Amino acid sequence: MNIAVVGTGYVGLVTGTCLAETGNNVICVDINEDKVSKMKAGVVPIYEPHLDVLFHRNIKAGRLLFTTSLSEAIEKAKIIFLALPTPPGEDGSADLSYILGVASDLGKIMKDYKVIVDKSTVPVGTADKVKQAILESMKQNPNYTTDAERNASFDVVSNPEFLREGFAVDDFLKPDRVVIGSSSERARKVMEELYKPYVRQGNPIIFMDEKSAELTKYAANAFLATKITFMNEIANLCERLGADVDMVRIGIGSDDRIGKRFLFPGIGYGGSCFPKDVQALSKSANEVSYNFSLLNAVMQVNETQKTIIIPKVKRYFNQDLKGKHFALWGLAFKPDTDDIREAPALYLIDELLSAGASVTAFDPEGMNNVKQLLGDKISFAENQYDALSNADALIIATEWSVFRTPDFEMVTKRLKNKVIFDGRNVYGNEQMKQLGYHYESIGRDIVTQ
Repeated sequence: MNIAVVGTGYVGLVTGTCLAETGNNVICVDINEDKVSKMKAGVVPIYEPHLDVLFHRNIKAGRLLFTTSLSEAIEKAKIIFLALPTPPGEDGSADLSYILGVASDLGKIMKDYKVIVDKSTVPVGTADKVKQAILESMKQNPNYTTDAERNASFDVVSNPEFLREGFAVDDFLKPDRVVIGSSSERARKVMEELYKPYVRQGNPIIFMDEKSAELTKYAANAFLATKITFMNEIANLCERLGADVDMVRIGIGSDDRIGKRFLFPGIGYGGSCFPKDVQALSKSANEVSYNFSLLNAVMQVNETQKTIIIPKVKRYFNQDLKGKHFALWGLAFKPDTDDIREAPALYLIDELLSAGASVTAFDPEGMNNVKQLLGDKISFAENQYDALSNADALIIATEWSVFRTPDFEMVTKRLKNKVIFDGRNVYGNEQMKQLGYHYESIGRDIVTQ
């Protein structure tokens, strides 16, 4: 099948590459000429495990192409995926200008039947807006002269993505479910044919109306963000009651109605999805005069949680961080990605710098992105141990696997003080006690030297 993917961000590039992997001919289009040139040369612009293997294989096979020309990309395409950014506006609502702009462009140049797929995370009602934008611009398209011809020449489908950063390739190739929102039987058959190779093990393709599909994506992310936030609140309560959040987590996670996933406490959620989607869903609720009080509380708690470790640090140093130097392990919002959007580490850095401290950071993948954002406001180390040199304490902000079993002799040798503030509960209290560290984490007792 011939497919066009408009937008080569995280979702677009993974989608295009994985669609090519099952034999489709895919053209990805982006307005960034430098980015397109690099991708043509085999440069993968994002870090995502296993993506590079598929990327290079399908370029070599001629199934994955890149262009800056929208008309070239869609000329032979039966399906056009819109994988464009929907950044939050000042009021929290999703900015649809990129999607509607491309929709308008499509209406002017389409020559035959197309299935237009909203792959971006979009508010309820976006499919209708995309359809109207296309129909309006089609009045300038000489290939279609009547309303009947215009309406029959395309369908708009909502097909939300459920890709976890760090696992996106597996999530696309072996999805738990595929959600397709469409009122057109013709479009449903096209989408079913496209996705059949990915659900051979029996996972469902779920058909529904467009609005329900749009809401499904927001509801899923909002629920997971709520689950994380609930566990963070339990962790904060554990500290005050003297309970151990790890024991509580195991106790409730064994209930299959609750499940074990997304119950690990920490310093809040970040990334490109949860913060934006929770905010956008709350905004959508406000627009129909519904006060989604639970989501508002989730957002408020998460903002506090991002820096909840700072009071612990200040307490240990008698409320004075001026002149103190900290090693920071982890910058990305989660492991196995270079994505730093809404990363709690950035909020920790702001608080530490504001208090007069200095920071040297290390992250396996996220440092270049932070360098572009912060410049020389902090220092960066070549490896995790170099980051520790002359630091008054170590702060852990991302639970990369490489941080889980470090050489503690090296850690002790490099740090000025045997002090660790762990925002991701990477280590166990008993281990830290035996090693003689002052160790503070989330939802557990303080280990003192």
